[in-house]
Amino acid sequence: MSKRLSPQLQHNIAEDAYCETHLEQTQLFCDTDQITLCSKCVQSQDHQRHSVCGIQEAAENYGKLFWETLNTLREKLEAAKSMLTDEQERMVMIQEEEQNFKKMIESEYNMRLRLLNEERELNQRRQGCIADLNLREAHLNQVMKLATELEETFQEMLQRLGRVGRENMKKLKESEARVSQHVCSLQTLTTELEKKCQDGALALLKNAKCSLERSNALLLENLEPAHITDLSLCHIRGLSSMFRVFQRRLTLDPETAHPCLALSEDLRTVKLRNSQQDTPSSPERLNFSAMVLGAERFTSGRHYWEVHVEKATNWQVGISYRTADGRGSSPRASGEKVLLTGSVLAAEPTLWVFPPLKRVFLEKQLRTVGVFLDYEYGQISFYNVTESSLIYNFSHLAFQGVLRPVFSLCIPNGDTSSDSLTISPQDGPSCDDTVSP
Repeated sequence: MSKRLSPQLQHNIAEDAYCETHLEQTQLFCDTDQITLCSKCVQSQDHQRHSVCGIQEAAENYGKLFWETLNTLREKLEAAKSMLTDEQERMVMIQEEEQNFKKMIESEYNMRLRLLNEERELNQRRQGCIADLNLREAHLNQVMKLATELEETFQEMLQRLGRVGRENMKKLKESEARVSQHVCSLQTLTTELEKKCQDGALALLKNAKCSLERSNALLLENLEPAHITDLSLCHIRGLSSMFRVFQRRLTLDPETAHPCLALSEDLRTVKLRNSQQDTPSSPERLNFSAMVLGAERFTSGRHYWEVHVEKATNWQVGISYRTADGRGSSPRASGEKVLLTGSVLAAEPTLWVFPPLKRVFLEKQLRTVGVFLDYEYGQISFYNVTESSLIYNFSHLAFQGVLRPVFSLCIPNGDTSSDSLTISPQDGPSCDDTVSP
């Protein structure tokens, strides 16, 4: 649509513009009162201090203002439609996310219940030789109490998750209604101004200032998406003491270290070099990323390790594995790693999990990450050791063959960096000494 005024504005307007008081042709427009005037009207005291100009000039001035406003309205309309689509998509996503978190909570509960039941069975075998029945009964009651407390805790988590989910959905529905109404208002005003720009001068000037004021008021409205609670805030609190039973003395494998990485003598700390070094050729060396694998290889059992990440601004910890279809013989192929990624950008810590890539809410920077692996059940869980809470877990993964821990730092762009990751030195049984319960 052209920005020039309609040819109708050049039309002779005399036949429609007459002053009812003086029965003369109206050729002037009072911008203050928004009415047309004849030559006698303008001489009255009522309009002496008002802004008055010719009808044609007034129509041209308002026409330009309408076009400018119309363009802004169209931009706002497109933005509002996009926000409406986003809010509707968020409603679908929040339902899917709630189901994912519910599965994650149930998976964590089932895993901890398995550990508790196995501990109970082990204690029962050990206590079979104890003659004191009261003592045996006391041990059994203690385990049953722990199981009851575990179930109550996780039921409370599910209830909290459901409550937050309902609150989020309510906020999104209210936002959808608010944005939808805003879209309707924008569409109405856009249609109105488009029609005015095609009308003759008199029709264009009718309620012109009112139309502009309504448009400007609508444009000044601050439209924001709904602020919802991140479901990651529904933390699973408590770090099972039974994990310590499976803690491993991990070390780093220098044969796999990227040339920009330097390993400590005890092979528990990895740091970034200032520049890449010439390293001996190795078929397992990872030349595509600032990554190093753990020396330990897991093909069964349960394993737990902790990594200090507070001295790294960009890092990854996790596992590399072979999938059920045989992919992933090395960490080079896609879909063969489960990773927790952390970064500190502009002092704001962020966390991501993969696969699929998903951001996880983080209240403050992590210091120590705990990793628990259950090979047979295809589960890997990441924990905030400092806060004793679950960060995220994956279940029903199709592990096959050798599985190895992964540690990674981002390659600096020519800058000196002191980033480092350190495997916790806390002693635990080596993977060769441990048999899966």
